[in-house]
Formats: sequence, C-alpha cells, structure tokens
Amino acid sequence: MKTILFYTLLISAAAFNRVHAAIDFQIVKKSVTVSALQSDTIKIKESFNQEDIAVNEFLTDRLKPIRRNFKRINSITRWSSITKRDVEGESAEGGEAVFYRQKDRLEKINVRLYGEMGQTLTEYYLLNGQLSFVFEKMYKYNRPLFYDAKAMKENNDTEAFDFEKSEIEENRNYFEKGKLVHVLNSLDCGAPFSGDYMMEEEKRITELFNKLLKLSKEK
Repeated sequence: MKTILFYTLLISAAAFNRVHAAIDFQIVKKSVTVSALQSDTIKIKESFNQEDIAVNEFLTDRLKPIRRNFKRINSITRWSSITKRDVEGESAEGGEAVFYRQKDRLEKINVRLYGEMGQTLTEYYLLNGQLSFVFEKMYKYNRPLFYDAKAMKENNDTEAFDFEKSEIEENRNYFEKGKLVHVLNSLDCGAPFSGDYMMEEEKRITELFNKLLKLSKEK
C-alpha cells in the first residue's frame, strides 16, 4: 500500500453547458492502492507544438508573454523528469495528475479525469514559478463509454458510443502575476466576463492548483 493524497473530484453535469466547469477538489489523507488507468480509455489529446490564437485584441500585448510561454512549454519533447500521481474520483474510471519538470523546475501539470459520460483534461502552465495559463478541455460523450453496437440494438437506439461525436467545451484562463486577467470560453461570444465571475474563477483555479502542488511533493 502506498499513501497518497486522495482527491474527490466532482464534475457537474451542467459543466458542459455552462460558461465554466464545476470541478472541485476535497482533500483527505487516506491510504489507497495506486492502480493503472484502464489501457483502453480514450484520451483527449494534449496540447503539443500548439500556439494560442489571439481573439480579443485589446489584451493582445499583455497576453503575448503568456502565449509565448504556452508555446515554449508545449513544444518541449524531452523532460528532466515526469511524475505521475493517481487521483481517485466519483467515477470508477479515476484519473491522474502528471507533473513535468525541467532541471528540477516545475513547468507544467496535466490532470485527466475520466467518467462514463465524459472526461476532462486540464493543463496548467507555469511562468517564472507562477501559474500563467490554464487550458481546460471538457468532452461530454454522445453515449456512455461502454455503450456499444450491441447495446444500441438492444435499446432500439440510433447511436453507439463515438468519441468523435462528443460535445466539446474549452476554457482558456490567463494569469498575470498570480491574477486571472482574461478568460476565453469556446461556447461564449467572446465578451469580457464580469468582475465577480473572474474573482470566483481565480479562486477556484488557484485552489486546485495549490492542491496539485502539494500532491506533487508527496513521496
């Protein structure tokens, strides 16, 4: 048995239809057996050699360093170290957090959460040791993960599980000196969000990030 931090990860069913994902971590010290994720689980693709496209021109100059850093980090092909930690959630599918370091400096954290009806990938990017950019990708499946052609026929349905038919929502969160300065949502028209919303999102993301930092230090 290996002792790790046990996370309860709650994914709201409305997260795929709302402006932001309702993901929450509750931390409890507990002994669990670290097990591998199912090998047949379909995964959302990570960002690789990808540029972030400017949308709102009024913040272009301020966001340039954040976007350059995002491109720099997601283009790295060799890391000094990569550490994985299991994260247990409400779903039996579980999840994992992966910590990427270059010369003992943490550069990126990827968190995957799996469920029967969907999955999420959240990428955290650091700049000069501070949170810089958070890219949240949420997929809601058209049918349950194990709903195959046989199940479709038995239920007189017209579709079986098809990852390519997932509903997709993406959030791009930009941080400057520890403050959330801009949010882009793929389902939104692109208008700036209210100050209260920005404060709530900053609190949500920062709390999750800090808990991940603690998890990264667990032996």
